[in-house]
Amino acid sequence: MPDATGPRAHRTAVRTVDTSVEGQGGPIPVRDYLPEDARESAVPLVWIHGGGWMSGGLDQKESHAVAKAIAGTGRPVRTVDYRLAPALGWRALASRSPLVLEPSENRYPAGPDDVVSAITDWAESGHSRLFVGGASAGANLAVAATVALQRSDTVWPLGLALVYGGFHSVLPPLPERVVSRLTGFAGRIAFTPASYDRMTLNYVGDERLLPEAFPTGADLAGLPPALVMDADRDSLRASGDQFAADLRAVGRTVDYMIIEKTLHGFLNHPRGRGFRQGIRAMSQWLDTHDRPA
Repeated sequence: MPDATGPRAHRTAVRTVDTSVEGQGGPIPVRDYLPEDARESAVPLVWIHGGGWMSGGLDQKESHAVAKAIAGTGRPVRTVDYRLAPALGWRALASRSPLVLEPSENRYPAGPDDVVSAITDWAESGHSRLFVGGASAGANLAVAATVALQRSDTVWPLGLALVYGGFHSVLPPLPERVVSRLTGFAGRIAFTPASYDRMTLNYVGDERLLPEAFPTGADLAGLPPALVMDADRDSLRASGDQFAADLRAVGRTVDYMIIEKTLHGFLNHPRGRGFRQGIRAMSQWLDTHDRPA
């Protein structure tokens, strides 16, 4: 993709507006990033932060810095403060003892329900053509919300921008090309299959609902074109790599790319090379998939 379409080609000041939309569980805080010099051809993006379905918010760099950078290219962006499952510490994730789940109304489907409400609200206010994207757990929520929107006549996303996402209820086997990258510090901080299992179960709260929270197969057949971007030294590459294959298996259009020499969460580090490369690649992909009304 030519660099002329990237964020350096069009930069503008950005105004932010904090508001809320009504959701099934009450008001949902959202933040709109409005470019002062918006490009008429740039379709808005709804961007969803990560955090293991249990942490993060509108001020998280993976939310705020990403949205501001994308909006700075002349594209309106909305971020969503969806409901979070109860927090688990790293010790709880690494423990081998049975996971004790306290009652909570914020587990699945609270997160995707809130994302759907935020998307629908923006569509009804004049943004019926938009993109949906997210990072890590937010990438999963972006997919789940888009699958749910297939039953809606209000809006249909033009595409999905998905970064180092967790798309499966069980972490797929790690390809050898991924295992070879998980050395040193990257290996010490990587999600293991066991810690990933505990994180997804904490999000859903009931093993019987795990398949519903992680769309696969026929549920993916109607999805729009997708960008699937992974961190180089990240065990969740196993999920991103497999998800790209899952999309291709049902005839979907997917662009898969890896940001070299990066760890999971590189969009949380706006001063880093990985952040700059990821934003540039995402912006170029969005520009390529803008379509006139």
